[in-house]
Amino acid sequence: MNTSIRTRALTGTALALAVSTVLTACGGDDTSSSDATSQDAGGATPTASVRDPLVATFDGGLYVLDGKTLELTSTIDLPGFNRVNPAGDDDHVVVSTDSGFRLLNATGQTLTGVEYKGAKPGHVVRHAGKTVLFTDGTGEVNVFEPGDLGAGGKPDGRTYTSARAHHGVAVELSDGRLLTTLGDEEKRTGALVLDQDNKEIARDENCPGVHGEAAARGEAVALGCEDGVLIYQDGRFTKVDAPDDYGRIGNQAGSDASPVLLGDYKTDPDAELERPTRVSLIDTETAKLRLVELGTSYSFRSLARGPHGEALVLGTDGALHVIDPDKGTVRKRIPAVGEWQEPLDWQQARPTLFVRDHTAYVSEPGKRAVHAIDLDTGEKRTSVTLPKGTNELSGTVAGH
Repeated sequence: MNTSIRTRALTGTALALAVSTVLTACGGDDTSSSDATSQDAGGATPTASVRDPLVATFDGGLYVLDGKTLELTSTIDLPGFNRVNPAGDDDHVVVSTDSGFRLLNATGQTLTGVEYKGAKPGHVVRHAGKTVLFTDGTGEVNVFEPGDLGAGGKPDGRTYTSARAHHGVAVELSDGRLLTTLGDEEKRTGALVLDQDNKEIARDENCPGVHGEAAARGEAVALGCEDGVLIYQDGRFTKVDAPDDYGRIGNQAGSDASPVLLGDYKTDPDAELERPTRVSLIDTETAKLRLVELGTSYSFRSLARGPHGEALVLGTDGALHVIDPDKGTVRKRIPAVGEWQEPLDWQQARPTLFVRDHTAYVSEPGKRAVHAIDLDTGEKRTSVTLPKGTNELSGTVAGH
């Protein structure tokens, strides 16, 4: 969505998968600090294991990188448009392919035999020691404990099938309740809650276009709507309205260190691609929403949270904007990549932000680069140039 915070799949936005040609986004001038180290990675021979691996997708496969040095340690061939998310343990990453979810042992640099087959694999959510997979093409929800992946086989887990297939998301709470979205191929309307036996115990259909989720301190779980957010906490739903009639919050990032969620914010329902310059901050304790103007646009792969709960946004100006979630102010801007523009096609590559502990990893597809930035000092610690420009970027993250 991690030590003190809840790094989650950053995910977020439309997740219907199709095989496509991945194009690189244009990169600007390099803004890396002068003391950063860099390296060229022309090829890679797999080593026995990788420390804190990162996984980046490219057109035709996956790169596995050492999380500290950014050394390219392995290249894995995997045709099609692939997506990556943390699986919830120290070793594995979930890879979404055109045929379903597959598990990559990133530490061992090999695809395992564990697979959850189904058309259009969508959101991957980690929360309360469980990992939840939502398959859009079937409406199937699979829940497992990531610690069981170490045994080598497919973990025993919980399954639930939605009444109708849709682009959805689900999260299992600490007491075993399952929060999952409602909808069909035409529209999405809200969410329902199931007990441990998959019996419905609550529902709310006041969330048009429901998309994405994030959890804040106190296990307040929010789902994005086209007119605000829908929060589920302590057994009840609360709707937080957007200040505009159409105020879509489709992607969110939460932290255990803060009751405030970070979200995107769009106001034009007719735009082919809206490039917003404001983000939303949703206080789950007061049920209040405020908007923050960044002065630059961003994409759905731009949102994350830092180790102290700070809100992070990678702007198209090339800077990492660090926001105080309580005050709603931008505290600082850290140079990260060159200026860029979000492509019209959501599957096309663009700079992507992935945060783990105190390090922000930022890809720069136009320069075939990945950078590691120290969030405490703002210094670019190291960079690597890869054989091809990357698309998605993720890594192993133990816990929720």
